Formats: sequence, C-alpha cells, structure tokens
Amino acid sequence: MSMPPPPQPPQYPYGQQPPQTPPPGPYGSPYPQQQPYPPAPGPYPQQPYPAWGMPPMGPPPKKSRVGLVLGIVGGVVGLLVLGFVGLVLLGLKVEHDFPAAKNKLTAPKTLVDGKYELTQDLSGTEGQKIEDEVDGAWDAKVTDSVVARYGVGGNDGRGSLVISGLYGRFQNTADGRANMLKGAGKAEGVTVVEPAKDVTPPGTDTTVSCEVVTENHSGLKATYPVCAWADGNTAAMVGEIAPSALTADPADVDLDAAARLTAKVRSETVRPID
Repeated sequence: MSMPPPPQPPQYPYGQQPPQTPPPGPYGSPYPQQQPYPPAPGPYPQQPYPAWGMPPMGPPPKKSRVGLVLGIVGGVVGLLVLGFVGLVLLGLKVEHDFPAAKNKLTAPKTLVDGKYELTQDLSGTEGQKIEDEVDGAWDAKVTDSVVARYGVGGNDGRGSLVISGLYGRFQNTADGRANMLKGAGKAEGVTVVEPAKDVTPPGTDTTVSCEVVTENHSGLKATYPVCAWADGNTAAMVGEIAPSALTADPADVDLDAAARLTAKVRSETVRPID
C-alpha cells in the first residue's frame, strides 16, 4: 500500500505572501510591535523619503531681503502722498503775487543718470489723492501731480526711489517744505528719528529739507531719509530705500547726500512748460 502524500502548504494568489507574525517590539519587548496609524485621507500623496544618494530637504529658506524691501516700498508711496495734507495749512489767502507758470514736474523713464528706471507710474491714482488734499489751499494753485516708483536697473528689490509731487503756482515755499515733511512724519507706523534740516547742495540754488524716518510696516522696520523741495512752480518729496535701510542706524543716514540726490532728481524731473 502506498503512503498518502504529505500535506501541501496553502496556496496564495500571485504576488501575495503568507501572513507574517510580527517580530517582538523594540528593545526586546514581549508585546508585538503595533502597526502605525493609517495615513489621514486626503487628495495629496504622502511625501516619499529622498532617493538613495539624495540629501534630505533642509528647512525652508529665509525670506529674502528683496521681498522685505518691496514690502517697505509700498508703504513709502503712502507716506509721501500723506505729506501733502500739510499744504492746506500753508498760509493766508492771497489772490495776487503768484509766480508765473514756467515749469512742470515730469516722470521720466530714468533718473539719477540712468541708475533708476521707472517701474510704476501712480500719477493717475495716488496723484489724484494729492490733488484732492491740496484743493482749497490758499497759497497753491495746482495744475497736475506726479507720483512714481523707480527701481535700480528697473528692479525695486535692489533699491527703490519714490517721487511724489505737484506742479502749478505756489507761494510760501519754505513753509511748504516744512509742512510736507511734517505730514510724512504723521503717517501710520512712521517715527521721525532725525529732525528736518535745510541743505543747499553745492553747485545748486535749490534749498532741500531732509529728515530721517523709521517705518514699521507689516512687521518690517526700515530707516531712510525723506527730502522735500518747493519752488514757485514745483513741490515734491523724494524717498530712497536701499536694502541697507533694513539694518541702518539713524545716525548713519547722510542727510547731505540725500539732499544732493534730491537736487539731482529735481534737475531731471522739472522741465519747461511747452
């Protein structure tokens, strides 16, 4: 009599393996190691581990200084527009002795010998706010306004210059410069850390008033100069914001250099009326 064949192990469908008894838990624990919780359902797949030879992902990069500068520049535009609120307080009503209208303020494609290139002309929006504020000033007859942003080589992140101004016929120009800077110093989040002083840059007959402000904007802090000029036909403020403004000390800001820059901007933006 032939012997029966030995029992065969159970067969499993292709690709499946027999159930395995989990090994003991870590550190020799007599209890089986618990299976991990299943991943939470969602539309996005789990992030796989890096491939062999690939370094693991590091922490996210810190926010670049370029982005910080751009955040401040947006606040500077509002600051320079707000400065013109002071013009309505310039003086008493005088219907005569207004200077003749000879010059206008412009926003050329480049400024400061081509260093800065125009990135945004805001004359139609922010400029209208200035005109609305100055409308009714007794010693200012406004023709038009100019508000523009310029970036180094056309890139605001590398440094930016903002000009905000008017042209028309103006009296009391010394008070005009002072009141523009006072208005800028009242902007939200702004503190005047070096008071205004008058500077007449060498080789010019233009008096420029400059102060140093510190601006806190959306958690960022920047220190930079703001300057103003006013003559019989034009009145404007200029703010220059370099990446170094994020770490500058107020005592290190050179107001004489800022005044020279402003005089240069004036020479390139003021043009005879056609």
